[in-house]
Amino acid sequence: MRYSRDMRGYGRHTPDPKWPGGARIAVQIVVNYEEGGENSIEHGDAASEAFLSEIIGAQPWVGQRHWNMESIYDYGARAGFWRLHRMLQDVPVTVYGVATALARAPEQVAAMQAAGWEIATHGLKWIDYRNVPREDEARDIAEAIRLHTAVTGERPYGFYQGRTSMNTVPLGCEEGGFAYLADSIADDLPYWHVHQGKPQLMVPYTMDANDMRFSSGQGFGTGVEFFDYLRDGFDVLYAEGAAGAPKMMSIGLHCRLAGRPGRAMAIQRFLDHARSHEGVWFATRLDIARHWAAVHPYVARTRPSQMDRDSFLQRFGGVFEHSPWVAERLFDTEMGAVHDSAEGLAAGMAQHFRAASDAERLAVLNAHPDLAGKLAAARRLTPDSTSEQASAGLDALTDDERTRFTELNHAYIAKHGFPFIIAVRDHDKPGILRAFERRVQNDTATERDEAERQVARIAALRIKSLMETEA
Repeated sequence: MRYSRDMRGYGRHTPDPKWPGGARIAVQIVVNYEEGGENSIEHGDAASEAFLSEIIGAQPWVGQRHWNMESIYDYGARAGFWRLHRMLQDVPVTVYGVATALARAPEQVAAMQAAGWEIATHGLKWIDYRNVPREDEARDIAEAIRLHTAVTGERPYGFYQGRTSMNTVPLGCEEGGFAYLADSIADDLPYWHVHQGKPQLMVPYTMDANDMRFSSGQGFGTGVEFFDYLRDGFDVLYAEGAAGAPKMMSIGLHCRLAGRPGRAMAIQRFLDHARSHEGVWFATRLDIARHWAAVHPYVARTRPSQMDRDSFLQRFGGVFEHSPWVAERLFDTEMGAVHDSAEGLAAGMAQHFRAASDAERLAVLNAHPDLAGKLAAARRLTPDSTSEQASAGLDALTDDERTRFTELNHAYIAKHGFPFIIAVRDHDKPGILRAFERRVQNDTATERDEAERQVARIAALRIKSLMETEA
């Protein structure tokens, strides 16, 4: 079983995006142009629009036009767009343009192009695709690209459907002509998504730093709240960038929402705040996508979660000494991207080891060799054990040291019923000997717990070594 969602991402250490000029943050502003693409009887739809307007909780009017709803959208085209355009005409902006809306907005499109804004596609019409058949959504994407190209003179290189289905991202990948897809809210940095063996760059969007929250029951009530939120988000990301981990900040605007005078000032205040800082890169999403593809091109590597069963067991089946069943149980349950790091894979295997029966766990302990014992002398250790014991100098003992280890091995097994186990890579020879002499005095229950912890630690170190070799 494979878990489809990647809940690991970049992990605790994000890559340095190397933004142009050494910028500490990339600020990306989206203007959603949807007016004229919303649901309307006049547009051939079954009902009026009910989403993202001043009428919170609006319901579709089936078979009827909704004058107030339509005039709210009209405001976005007639007034809101131009207010935002005046504020942002000198800023690199990406427009998410609904194709049918762009077709009804020749003056606005000309203004976008004169300002040098990128115009990405926001789909054909404003459709909720969650229950739409795959082939119908594919047809609409193709038609959106065709109409977009006819209206603007150039095909779109970015795609944001917005009201998605589980088919949206796969269809965007399969279309083949997009530099990036934006139907993700999963990160503060671009990332590569692989579909059918081919990489597709994702440039994540935002639903929090987004004026859509003016139209929801829990969201922004005033422009001051919106500005405060944008400023605080900027300040956190800017500080992370100053500390060596630059990120991207996305901001989503809508002409009929942020274009209202009582909210537009929040945008101006944010621009003033961001511009007062050094090292801020204002960019379109296409700028960011092209930069990322050049600086962080996709690199194929073998990921444990993507390996077939035989390959996975061949590589990782031996990390628990002579006990491939641990790796088998992980593979046969739920594996995903969280297991593609050494830490995650070790945790997954340790979970199955701890969940095993008492007899199974004891068998793993007994599969481990004595330290500097007869198997080592006869060179019959596994390659991992041989390397580990050699790393601590246990392959080069003096006669007195060998005698002492032999005495301790006999005493430990006689008392506890399993060999002394320690992650030798965490210690040197004197430290191992001291631990051996201390632990042989413990009661068996205490030692059993410690031995199982050491088994998991040894496996984690082996996995780390294998993953580093792969990288």
